[in-house]
Amino acid sequence: MSQRIDRSWVVIDSIEPFPPDRCVDLFMRPDGSYGFEEFRRDPEDSGLWTPIQYFSSATFSSKEAAMSAAMAAVPWLKEALARRSGP
Repeated sequence: MSQRIDRSWVVIDSIEPFPPDRCVDLFMRPDGSYGFEEFRRDPEDSGLWTPIQYFSSATFSSKEAAMSAAMAAVPWLKEALARRSGP
């Protein structure tokens, strides 16, 4: 788990592109606010997820607001979500 993701935060969705070398986690904090963070996974990091942005400090009032902000901030996310939904 990233040092930017507090252990008290609950990951409610994790979206990966293809190939799965990146990830966006959406999470909920104990206070009911939401957030997201982008990670990468590279062989030189032994396959561990490494945070690559500083999005986790932003707070949103809903999962939908966090997802909307993530889609605006992470270029590959819309395509990954479309792929997840299927044709």
